[in-house]
Amino acid sequence: MSEIVVFDTSVLIDNQRTARHSQRMAGVTGLVRLSSVVLAELWRGATRAEEQEFLRDLEKNHPILTPTEKNWLESGKILAKIFTDKGYEPKKLRDLHFDVLIALTARSHGAKLITSNRAGFELIREYREFELEVW
Repeated sequence: MSEIVVFDTSVLIDNQRTARHSQRMAGVTGLVRLSSVVLAELWRGATRAEEQEFLRDLEKNHPILTPTEKNWLESGKILAKIFTDKGYEPKKLRDLHFDVLIALTARSHGAKLITSNRAGFELIREYREFELEVW
């Protein structure tokens, strides 16, 4: 069975701006899937026509994985636990919420999540194991 790979927002934005991950991305083996959460984050910041065209191409060329009801409910429980353990402010928890959803969705599909956001996703792994690669 082929490995499933999901790129986090941080990798896609960084590559779009600087092309620094282009070679590594081209060399990734497995089935590349997109997270609907990642796409939503990207669309939120896509103000230029070329950025929007890039996103339309991504959507057209890669199947999209979306958080399930179970993922949403689990994300709230994980964030509540992080709040209890770390005492993060509500704004910090809101900032983490999409990352938790991305991680849980990847986990649900047995996918490896590739990110450049080491701190955020390693924190999430303290609460729920998933396959992670940091670039």
